[in-house]
Amino acid sequence: MEKKVLLGNEAIARGAYEAGCHVATAYPGTPSTEILETIGRDYRSIKAQWSPNEKVALEVAAGASIAGARALAAMKHVGLNVAADPLFTFSYTGVNGGLVIVNADDPSAWSSQNEQDNRHLARAAKVPMIEPSSPQECKDFTRLAFDLSEEYDRPVIVRITTRVAHSQGIVELSEKSEVAVKPFVRNPQKFVMLPAHARPRHVFIEEQMRKLKDYSDASPLNRIEWGSRTRGIITDSVAYQYVKETCPEDSVLKIGMVWPMPDDLIRQFAAGVEKLFVVEELDPFIEDWVKMLGIRCVGKDIIPLCFELTPDIVGQALNGTNRKGAYPRYETNPIPPRPPALCAGCPHGYVFQVLARLDLNVNGDIGCYTLAALPPYSAMHTQGCMGAGIGMHLGMEKAHGPDIARRSVAVIGDSTFVHSGITPLIDLVYNKGTGTVIIMDNRSTAMTGHQDHPATGKTLTGEETHELDLAMLARAVGVKRVVTADPKDTAEFERIVREEVAAPEPSVIISNRRCILLK
Repeated sequence: MEKKVLLGNEAIARGAYEAGCHVATAYPGTPSTEILETIGRDYRSIKAQWSPNEKVALEVAAGASIAGARALAAMKHVGLNVAADPLFTFSYTGVNGGLVIVNADDPSAWSSQNEQDNRHLARAAKVPMIEPSSPQECKDFTRLAFDLSEEYDRPVIVRITTRVAHSQGIVELSEKSEVAVKPFVRNPQKFVMLPAHARPRHVFIEEQMRKLKDYSDASPLNRIEWGSRTRGIITDSVAYQYVKETCPEDSVLKIGMVWPMPDDLIRQFAAGVEKLFVVEELDPFIEDWVKMLGIRCVGKDIIPLCFELTPDIVGQALNGTNRKGAYPRYETNPIPPRPPALCAGCPHGYVFQVLARLDLNVNGDIGCYTLAALPPYSAMHTQGCMGAGIGMHLGMEKAHGPDIARRSVAVIGDSTFVHSGITPLIDLVYNKGTGTVIIMDNRSTAMTGHQDHPATGKTLTGEETHELDLAMLARAVGVKRVVTADPKDTAEFERIVREEVAAPEPSVIISNRRCILLK
């Protein structure tokens, strides 16, 4: 068998290829971006695409699945929030071809606005979730996920974290399975979720989840590794690697299928050890379940609730003297902080020079430009999720009247505008807001590594396609004042900003200059 060193994300792409995946979709977002990049580069037999946002990506993948193809949708944890609406409904419809959703959580929020634990979403949506802890498992679990999806008629979530996504390991490769696209069979009772259809599908879901619980108890995804019976540790994901490194003599129950949980296996393991611990990142998801089974265990009493784990943290918690509920990172060799900053020559920098000089309230968004909240610009004052800047901008005007709109702007990147900025711009016009929106068009989804999007005119695989005209789109939703300008001419750009902010009607400024890092 051929072996290759792969990132966890690259191994997931390989697993999709070996499983005979036909369609793959995503919106780029660290730490999941490399999955679709790898598929588009290395596995051209899969029809791969960037979608405008994660909701659309999942809908395209689900449509392919319903039509009979094996399909994968990849996204970061906050992307699954965007895709939650179709996720919960496609849980009801089930699949035809296998449907796999890769969710990349980001403990410590290295490149995100929060560090949510999406194991809860699997439970809420009633879909199975499996968790690899190494690149080899990333490949193997992804391949298995397609089989599970088709066998149990469920979408399957493969959950990874930043460390699993970006760690490297030796991966044993296998041959590709040749899987034919199944025929599409019309079945409105299964695929059209009218209330009359949804109610019996809910009953079906509960039946399938009971079957999956039996599978979880018997599955090799969950395994006991017996060692010393003095202490037993239940763990999952990358925390398993840290436990094995720091507590090599202890007995371990490795949870690879985190939902539904393997109740019988947990009881068997707990009965075989003197004291039980649970080591997991972020929320006490496994710990709470173990306690619900009536089993005493120690978890977040000593394992930090916030931030990602490290071998040092796990070792000190289990073998040393960790303070109850402590959150420190236990840096043994602290280095000076090096906060991120906009690149020298970044076109966004010119925009924020002007906004800072004019002392405007800036409602921000998600992208490279979020860094303008930091010195030397200190020129962003609110930021929520993708597209929120425009909505918050309108909300401020509703709270304080049009005067605040004369002292404020909303800023949003070109890719973020396509992702989630169009509907709030419609809202701004429809509900008679008078604010100014600056679309910072640097011709790229830059923060995640310069991926294309609908306004660049190129697809994931580099093919020429229709280039979305942002100015025409703004006019189409009712904005009469639309100006395109080069922000490097800061004097002219300042003149335009002053003029548009003063106007008592909606306006859009398109700051048009390529990212300095683009070839």
